[in-house]
Amino acid sequence: MAAVLLTATTCSLAGSCQSPSAFTGQAAINTVNATRQSAEDQKILHLLNRMTFGATPEDIALVKNIGIDEYIRQQLDPRSIPQNQDLNQMVADLPVISGDPMNLMMTYSRQVLMEKAKSDGAQDKEAIQKQIGKTYQGLHQQMLMAKLRRNIESPRQLEEVMTDFWYNHFNVAANKGAMDRFLCGSFEQQAIRPYALGNFRDLLEATAHHPAMLFYLDNWQNTAPNSAGSRGKLKGINENYARELMELHTLGVDGGYTQHDVVALAHILTGLGFAPPKAVALGRVQPGVFGSYFDRNRHDFGDKVLLGRTIKGNGESEIEQALDMLAMHPSTAHHISYQLAQYFVSDNPPEALVNRLSQTYLHTGGNIKAVMNELLHSPEFWDSKNVAVKYKSPYRYAVSVVRTSGAQITDYKKLAGFVASLGQPIYGCLTPDGYKNTQEAWLNPDGLLKRIAFAANVARGGLGQVPDNELNRVEASVAPLLGKKTTTALASAREPQKAGLMLGSPEFMTY
Repeated sequence: MAAVLLTATTCSLAGSCQSPSAFTGQAAINTVNATRQSAEDQKILHLLNRMTFGATPEDIALVKNIGIDEYIRQQLDPRSIPQNQDLNQMVADLPVISGDPMNLMMTYSRQVLMEKAKSDGAQDKEAIQKQIGKTYQGLHQQMLMAKLRRNIESPRQLEEVMTDFWYNHFNVAANKGAMDRFLCGSFEQQAIRPYALGNFRDLLEATAHHPAMLFYLDNWQNTAPNSAGSRGKLKGINENYARELMELHTLGVDGGYTQHDVVALAHILTGLGFAPPKAVALGRVQPGVFGSYFDRNRHDFGDKVLLGRTIKGNGESEIEQALDMLAMHPSTAHHISYQLAQYFVSDNPPEALVNRLSQTYLHTGGNIKAVMNELLHSPEFWDSKNVAVKYKSPYRYAVSVVRTSGAQITDYKKLAGFVASLGQPIYGCLTPDGYKNTQEAWLNPDGLLKRIAFAANVARGGLGQVPDNELNRVEASVAPLLGKKTTTALASAREPQKAGLMLGSPEFMTY
């Protein structure tokens, strides 16, 4: 298979690699190349391919210098790693990422944009819709660029990987409607990133109170029947968020809950939504965290029985009690542990590992860092049968090609477009279960050909300048992984083609 794919790659190449810029990490490449065939190197590459979005010569040299255990320790404590200041500035300069969600809603709601379009001179409905669409498209491109840049450039790679993992776990789709078109970046930045290696209960709390989630899964409409606040769209019980909160976010589909529990949780969640922007502007409503708002006039104050436990009807504190129960339920511990083991170890993770992770989760009160520390030091993680068995999703593949090649991306829209062409548009999974991370979901002939063409395009500078010694860079990170067939095929390839061939090889498709 390797030789066939390499032949296809060679046929797709046109022209030679462009290398207009100099790579400043030559010393790192030399360090790696000097002993790259050792068993230790194989361990380092395995670690980096799982903990990062793609191994680079700089990463490899760092691990060689400080050791595997110290690298894991540092990555588990991202604040101990100096952040790229350019990335910090980028985030600060993008309100759609770092801005207060309430301010975003007051600035970019469809009604506000319609009024702005009219004041700008747009008269007919088509012109107004076009201007609104252009605004939303611009905000979406900002979110895509910010996510890609951080995943590619940040030295806090495990934080990036975990943030992406949790966003997928608590998925919100940008194309759900106008609200989430401009709130996905804020959701990831404020409700997920700070807790990606923290406590799961805090993560659950943040996602439950962010307007992006409340809009996406319709809890903003969830209203007790016949309550004082029941009107218009805010009328009747909506079970969407309650169901996914148990099925996907916590207990899991086989977590021991029933339809009765779904209904009970939905009633507990009545009244939890986001503050109406106009009411906030007029000072009538004081928004809560992230702009969430608990409307007592829409809440069911009756007693509820959730998972066999009676919760007294006393208002907003019911929600906190429910989240406490769900976060520390043994089924949640198992569900979260399974998801992490599947993502970092194998598509069908060993049950013994999942059970140990579950115990660590419960023993530490849902400490994600502790669970990940157990996972990364587990014999299952390092078992040779679990090395290079994970098939990269389109997103992970695209980012790893860029990181390993050293390409300086100038067209993030094109990069995001490639990922979307393979069925994984960024912030674009419509269903609440998020994208799959198994081989079965992504391995197909059409996808392979697109990946090969993409690798060749990046290697020759099609998405941005590549370093002068790009081939050495790719060899340092990829060559130790290559099998005999791929190595043989490479030997007969022209020099300008080799970087693209390695990035499009079967071995580079896995991690």
